[in-house]
Amino acid sequence: MQKKIYLCTIFMKPNQYLHKISKELIQWMPVAQFEGEVIIVDEPSKIADSIGYLRTQKVLGVDTEARPSFTRGIHYPTALVQIATEEKCFLFRLTHVGLPQELADIFADETIRKVGLAFKDDLNGLRRRRNFKPANCVDIQSLVGQYGILDLGLQKIFAICFGKKISKAQQLTNWENSHLTPEQARYASTDAWATLLIYQDLMNTEPLPKEEAERLRRAELERQQQHQQEVQAQREQEQATAHAQ
Repeated sequence: MQKKIYLCTIFMKPNQYLHKISKELIQWMPVAQFEGEVIIVDEPSKIADSIGYLRTQKVLGVDTEARPSFTRGIHYPTALVQIATEEKCFLFRLTHVGLPQELADIFADETIRKVGLAFKDDLNGLRRRRNFKPANCVDIQSLVGQYGILDLGLQKIFAICFGKKISKAQQLTNWENSHLTPEQARYASTDAWATLLIYQDLMNTEPLPKEEAERLRRAELERQQQHQQEVQAQREQEQATAHAQ
């Protein structure tokens, strides 16, 4: 008897991403925000259930927040770490519960993928609270170039992927306050959730051929260098004019 062979084909959507997007275009886009359940972990008694849920997931979106500093050279420790799935986002208030060993173990777990943006900085901030060896941590900024996306900010990448904008209105608020406002909690959750959605969208999209992605990268680098040269030349001209007067 001849055996039947079944082939499973994974269909990826064609790559239609913009390479760059302007702030002017983003401001006209509809607003997107996390609409799922937000769980604020601000007491030790809430840690076990939160970690138990996160350990059932394959991919997590991650972001962190720290109290903003308006003085040069002064930086504050990470106050909040947000970990999102599509349905839930956990806000671990590190100023209240520290960085629990169970949470550090999540970041060191090779079987759970953690996705962030400018992730190295976030991980370094967390490791100052409790040392761990990061494993299976992916930075969105290291992926987007393969798809021809040249912008690196979260708001712009999200707009390129989904045609919607995420608000940054709460970014410079105080994350060490005794209580998070509803606006802070929703903003923080949205950033972690947005990172997860971007990763999922990229993984379901055809990357550009390597030669095309490299050509775009080089062209952008040359454009930036030319712009810097033009700015420098303009400054030198202004200085020469000022001296002549």
